[in-house]
Amino acid sequence: MQTNLADFIRDTPAGRVADVILRKCVHCGFCTATCPTYQLLGDELDGPRGRIYLIKEVLEGVPPTRAIQQHLDRCLTCRACETTCPSGVEYAHLLDIGRHEVDARVPRPLAERAKRWALARVLPERQRFAAALRLARLGKGVLPDSLAAKIPAKKEAGPRPTARHPRRWWRLEGCVQPELEPAIDAAAERVFDRLGISLEAAPGAGCCGAIEWHLDEQERARARARRNIDAWWPAIESGEIEGILITASGCAAQVRDYGFWLAEDPAYADKAAQVAQRAHDVSEVLAAESAALEALLPAQPTPRGAVAFHAPCSLQHGLKVRGVVERLLARAGYTLVPVRDAHLCCGSAGTYSLLQAELAEALKRNKLAALTEHAPARIASANIGCITHLAHGASVPVCHWIELIDEALRA
Repeated sequence: MQTNLADFIRDTPAGRVADVILRKCVHCGFCTATCPTYQLLGDELDGPRGRIYLIKEVLEGVPPTRAIQQHLDRCLTCRACETTCPSGVEYAHLLDIGRHEVDARVPRPLAERAKRWALARVLPERQRFAAALRLARLGKGVLPDSLAAKIPAKKEAGPRPTARHPRRWWRLEGCVQPELEPAIDAAAERVFDRLGISLEAAPGAGCCGAIEWHLDEQERARARARRNIDAWWPAIESGEIEGILITASGCAAQVRDYGFWLAEDPAYADKAAQVAQRAHDVSEVLAAESAALEALLPAQPTPRGAVAFHAPCSLQHGLKVRGVVERLLARAGYTLVPVRDAHLCCGSAGTYSLLQAELAEALKRNKLAALTEHAPARIASANIGCITHLAHGASVPVCHWIELIDEALRA
């Protein structure tokens, strides 16, 4: 695709990145076949190719409009188009640049600004989110049924290992997961304890920054990334820690992008790139330890029931991890049922389900129909957002797949 970027963006870091990405696009349209919003709406401007044209126009000097902003807002950033694209277009990075430029010049309605501001300041801060969740639970009885049903009950983590092993990994603490599903990290700790590995939360580390980044609070997200790097770096540099293990695939995909986020920061560029290389989804780490896991499982594991695995977009499209979780679950004795259109997003996508509720609900209905088509006993996923989103409406329990591995090992 030929480009002629406007003066305001041409010689900036973002402009140089955008120019390279735009020139890779060959207009083939393969991306529209795997775009969830295009499948729902049938509008070229609500598919990757159409959005690329809109972003190109804005970067070439066409004044952005509220309509362009809405078309970009409706993108889930699921990155299915990147998996499909034969030319290697890094669409997600281009979308971030386009959204930032449009938001800088197109004011949002007051109510929309207030909602996005609140989400960016409550969800990433664990203590604030915990307080808000406690208040919501206390007031659940007086809320409308439709709203009350979305407030999850308090859950327990279960026992955590106390042994300290020579092999250690930092475990990303995150923001909402410890409050919504504390059993996930506890299960991961128990599984890795059996493998002789300690998972520890680094003091001072927290939210990965994904929520703020996708709400176009990019400088706040970068500041959060720097804080995490500062918390992790000394132990990584000294060799005390093997890497950063992350149990939410959405967070793993974002930490893997730290090198891109901070590429222009001379104080952090190198550290960010090294941290990104050492950050891994729990599936990647457990797959690397598969020989030790094999030794803990019987040669013929007890059949443990049918499971439908929902591969989050962040796992299969962002991290390019495919088939790994399914193999681990099958080895532990679970029967994996086929899932139709497994490449399509469930509609969670961080804050998308809160900001684009109608589209998110339609995508969820489609995903749940596909997941339950072959009558599984449970649905497993790899990301807290997907688990929470799917659980509200699912006819069977929804959990993180590491909880199933823990269950098999404990049995």
